[in-house]
Amino acid sequence: QVQLVESGGGLVQAGGSLRLSCAASGRTFIKRAMGWFRQAPGKEREFVAAINWYGSGTYYADSVKGRFTISRDSAAVYLQMNSLKPEDTAVYYCAADRGLYYNDDADSYEYWGQGTQVTVSS
Repeated sequence: QVQLVESGGGLVQAGGSLRLSCAASGRTFIKRAMGWFRQAPGKEREFVAAINWYGSGTYYADSVKGRFTISRDSAAVYLQMNSLKPEDTAVYYCAADRGLYYNDDADSYEYWGQGTQVTVSS
């Protein structure tokens, strides 16, 4: 069992930055890949970024590559978001994968947080 709690969302102007955190508990957290997904109103959930269990392998959606950075430590996973755009507005979710290595398939992720709202104004 893994419990995930996101924080750090909010309202920011275009071009600004936010850092999302996802506090994790559960003894298997450290042996799972972690990911961030987002869902905008009226749209399907989409992959944002993922990181391997050991932290050195990362993978990003093309839409955020070069602007967002995912990282992790023994107790949390983070998403640093720079150069934010209005189209980044969404509820952001962190998720724990069933396996060790990153992927962009939401069905591979076993545990999900409750989400945190990010709103980027133009």
